[in-house]
Amino acid sequence: MSPVRMERLEAGVRTLIAFTEAFNHRDLPGMLALVNESCVFEDSTPAPDGKRLVGKPALAQYYQELFARLPQSHLKIEESFGFGYHCILLWRHDWDEPDGRQAHLRGVDICRVQDGLIHERLSYTKG
Repeated sequence: MSPVRMERLEAGVRTLIAFTEAFNHRDLPGMLALVNESCVFEDSTPAPDGKRLVGKPALAQYYQELFARLPQSHLKIEESFGFGYHCILLWRHDWDEPDGRQAHLRGVDICRVQDGLIHERLSYTKG
């Protein structure tokens, strides 16, 4: 595979890694800088079908509420790979419950990244 084609395959994964790093630093402006204006995010909760968020304002509100509710929240990418505009992330989300108990959730995100911006992120979880 040519270096140019490899670069395109890796670019989306690098964008998602940067988004995850911004998430772990509670850098909301940094996160929003990596998403398209009309980005679609389908959260895996609440069951059974999750919640669909569209656009930067909806994402900003969602993440502000998440950081307020789970201030110790941390995402770890377990594995990632890209296929053109699409990327797959296997992840583990760790947090402390309000009563001090530690909790975690594992899942996978199917993402569409174009021109260095996340256009779509569909999240699925175990359990």
